[in-house]
Amino acid sequence: MKDKFYTYIQELQDTISNKLAAVDGVATFKEDIWERPEGGGGRTRVIENGAVFEKGGVNISGVHGELPDSMQKYFGVEDANFFACGLSLVLHPKNPMVPTVHANWRYFEMYDKEGNIVDQWFGGGQDLTPYYLFYEDATHFHTICKTACDKHNPEFYAKYKARCDEYFWNAHRNEARGIGGLFFDYCKATESMSMQDWYNYVTEVGNSFLECYVPIVEKRKDLPYTKEQRDWQEIRRGRYVEFNLVHDKGTLFGLKTNGRIESILMSLPPHVQWVYDHNPIEDSEEDNLLQVLKTPKEWV
Repeated sequence: MKDKFYTYIQELQDTISNKLAAVDGVATFKEDIWERPEGGGGRTRVIENGAVFEKGGVNISGVHGELPDSMQKYFGVEDANFFACGLSLVLHPKNPMVPTVHANWRYFEMYDKEGNIVDQWFGGGQDLTPYYLFYEDATHFHTICKTACDKHNPEFYAKYKARCDEYFWNAHRNEARGIGGLFFDYCKATESMSMQDWYNYVTEVGNSFLECYVPIVEKRKDLPYTKEQRDWQEIRRGRYVEFNLVHDKGTLFGLKTNGRIESILMSLPPHVQWVYDHNPIEDSEEDNLLQVLKTPKEWV
């Protein structure tokens, strides 16, 4: 399964990065192939200073070795080894009318001293972080997510949409990071779902990503915007940074397992503002976004 999924994310990285470079039309992805001293490595691809994407990354990794003490305590195991692979992407567009997007699809195995698999699971999801809220864009994103879920289980969309709203919650700000999408983790074999079934579901979601996001980018990338709207985008990006550094499990896992720091922090935007006690004008477009982020909304 680990070889099968790693092959899949290699191919998906090519598909997504090629399409995004074509959408940008100016910038291309810089590639870094790296190795982790403890075992494994990855392929990082970053796009910067493009016509559409100010900064973004589409990264894959497959790492293995002894599970660090901090993570052994987290999982409640002793003397465990692990294998983890996944594709993680974040795109920060230049135009504030185009939303930031994040996605991740991953697979994890844990082994005993003899090398036997003692646990394995899939995880992942995708979510949208707009700076100016276009309701039809939110509906489009969630509709594609629901379509992918419905092919495998009619309960998945509602379940994983709710988990996404719960997970991407900036608790210290008491607001959502964005308008959500899907989030699933610890997807293990059961009587009703084999690991192959989970593989089929996760790859279905991964394959739906470009359809979720690219039509929104193409619709909004050439809209005019003001300096004030750009400032608002950078202020909201600050909330994105806060979430990733304070709450995000993937970031924390990477930092605690001696991950490649450039790949882990690839998700951070290049230009950000933290303005003291900033509050938008009441009933403005900016204020409208904040009101929506205070309570998760049903988009489909």
